[in-house]
Amino acid sequence: MKRPDYMALAFAEAEAAAARGEVPIGAVIVNAGEVVARAGNRTRELNDATAHAEVLAIREASEKFGSERLTGHDLYVTLEPCTMCAAAISFSRLRRLYFGAVDDKGGAVVSGVRFFAAPTCHHAPDVYPGIGETRSAEILKGFFKDRRDL
Repeated sequence: MKRPDYMALAFAEAEAAAARGEVPIGAVIVNAGEVVARAGNRTRELNDATAHAEVLAIREASEKFGSERLTGHDLYVTLEPCTMCAAAISFSRLRRLYFGAVDDKGGAVVSGVRFFAAPTCHHAPDVYPGIGETRSAEILKGFFKDRRDL
């Protein structure tokens, strides 16, 4: 049986976010091969600076499992998480993080503060950057180009 393309599902969430006028970032949480949560950015829609795709997916999965700990779960996200999202990933004890494009300006995993490498970080997931990096960059560049052209 062919394994599902979880990053493709994250890209679909990113594209749906763009259609809503949100920065196109999508996230999917998987446990034992099953998608348990998926989300795209909703900061504008909800008037909530914390409504990043990763945080919304973590909230959904935590509610579904009745726990703030998501041990054994994997997160697929289209862009390198920011500091806030990296902290949420750490605090929720996600097992693995797969992400698309590196975010030199706002990222906090392999860029910027490198949250998981900090001595105060209690849990660091296994990190796999560059999954679908080209597609992720295309979605983001297209979104911001369209905004400049308005």
